[in-house]
Amino acid sequence: MRGRAKPPAAPLPQRDGIDPVRLRLPEDPDGAWPTVRDHLLARFADAIGARRVDAMFAEGRFVSVRGPVSAEEPYAAGRYIWFHRDFAPEEPVPFPVGVVHRDEHLVVADKPHFLATTPRGRHITETAVARLRRELGLPALQPAHRLDRLTAGLVLFVVRPGERGAYQTMFRDRLVRKEYEAVAPYDPARAFPRTVRSRIVKERGVVAAREEPGEPNSESRIELLEHREGLGRYRLLPATGRTHQLRVHLNGLGLPIVHDPLYPVVEAEGAPDDFSRPLQLLARVLEFTDPVTGEPRCFESGLRLSAWPDR
Repeated sequence: MRGRAKPPAAPLPQRDGIDPVRLRLPEDPDGAWPTVRDHLLARFADAIGARRVDAMFAEGRFVSVRGPVSAEEPYAAGRYIWFHRDFAPEEPVPFPVGVVHRDEHLVVADKPHFLATTPRGRHITETAVARLRRELGLPALQPAHRLDRLTAGLVLFVVRPGERGAYQTMFRDRLVRKEYEAVAPYDPARAFPRTVRSRIVKERGVVAAREEPGEPNSESRIELLEHREGLGRYRLLPATGRTHQLRVHLNGLGLPIVHDPLYPVVEAEGAPDDFSRPLQLLARVLEFTDPVTGEPRCFESGLRLSAWPDR
């Protein structure tokens, strides 16, 4: 069976660093959609209202490779249509995205706390990839991996779309040495270094992960670097990449990371971010052999955790 042809290039440019939505009109064996408008109403009217769909047609917001699509055009299965969503207002994250390294293959960014890596949920334009596309003039930029929104530090972005798979595979196959730093309570009864192995479960729709009995699926090495005034500065070396793994492992030791809104107690969901209380977790080091150039790479964050000021 012959595969589906590659979709044509989008006729719309990015807006605020975000690609347009691409639709491929599905088969309509029952003839339910005489016109393109009929299908788009069935698809989107419940979410945004029929009046908004009609307004988008009037504004020329629905576009094919031939130009704007009119509401009366006959429906044609397999046709591609693009449009930009209406972005809801987002609270700006008042910290810059630093660039640690940039070349023809990679951009290594220092993502601040509170900024999502990629668009998701209510964070669309206020994301690291959207900002970097705008600020660096690199519309094809894509992340090779993700970093939690509340965690700061190094994220690797790929400049050339054709090379993204090689860098993603490197992360998938655990060929990247990752080093994190955290500030958490100090307990003289806890001996370090130690390796924590446990089974972590994260359910869809539940914000916090949990540990439960069973075959371990996560592993972290935890080292105490120094301590003072009841707090410790820890080096964290994850061997696996489960959701919230480092936060869960430190909390499991009775040492929850400073300003963690989920562990040990989940704070009110949807509450505004308190930019004065960032999660004290930093992705400090990325080290690997470049799968494209073959050269050794090692990058270190220039950020510091506010709960551990230099003295």
